Amino acid sequence: MTRPIALEEQFDEEMLSIYQRARSEAHYNAARFLTMLHEHRGLETARLLIHAATVSDGYTALYLRGRLDLTVEAMIYDNPKWHPLFTPDELAACKKRLKDYQYIS
Repeated sequence: MTRPIALEEQFDEEMLSIYQRARSEAHYNAARFLTMLHEHRGLETARLLIHAATVSDGYTALYLRGRLDLTVEAMIYDNPKWHPLFTPDELAACKKRLKDYQYIS
């Protein structure tokens, strides 16, 4: 299955946007996340975070600030536009993590 490049590029931009928003709105500097974006781009960074056995320090920091809306998982879950980029298992992992932290019921 070939994915449209344009959608992946838009996803890259959106990932950078949540980094910038976390910094300006939640006063959280996700330096490691930014490094990951530079090393892997948006889609691979998202997959690495989704497949991690535990939530990232950034996820925890945003949870403690009441800003799970700025997490990769929420960005993906909340916007069906990104769903074609991920497998059903990856989407389910996002949903489970968000449920576990009461972002969704």
